[in-house]
Amino acid sequence: MPTYTRDDGKPIVQFDADLELSPFALYRRLKSEHPPLLVDGRKAGGNRTLEGALPYPGDDWTPACGDADVVVFDDDGSEAHAFVAGLRTRGCARARLLFGGLDLYEFSLDPDVVGGATFLVRS
Repeated sequence: MPTYTRDDGKPIVQFDADLELSPFALYRRLKSEHPPLLVDGRKAGGNRTLEGALPYPGDDWTPACGDADVVVFDDDGSEAHAFVAGLRTRGCARARLLFGGLDLYEFSLDPDVVGGATFLVRS
């Protein structure tokens, strides 16, 4: 989630479609026949996660990517960014970051709007 600062000091957050996946796009993918591999990019974990996500596997981990999509998430999109960059360096070209992390995912996907199954799990 690249963030820049304007001349007046206000931040500008830009969405990078090559590197990031929006919460809505991830939600649609999770409901599809071929959901992506979800990886928690937080070293310390947290009190919420996404259903079926792998816990943090370590800095040197590389999945058998092939044609599979990998989506890495954290709380706000900042910690997992480096993990995704490392995966891409190690040949996992389809690794992407959840834009805004779980914070934006939870905020965006109100169960009253999308139904009860948001794939967000609290521990």
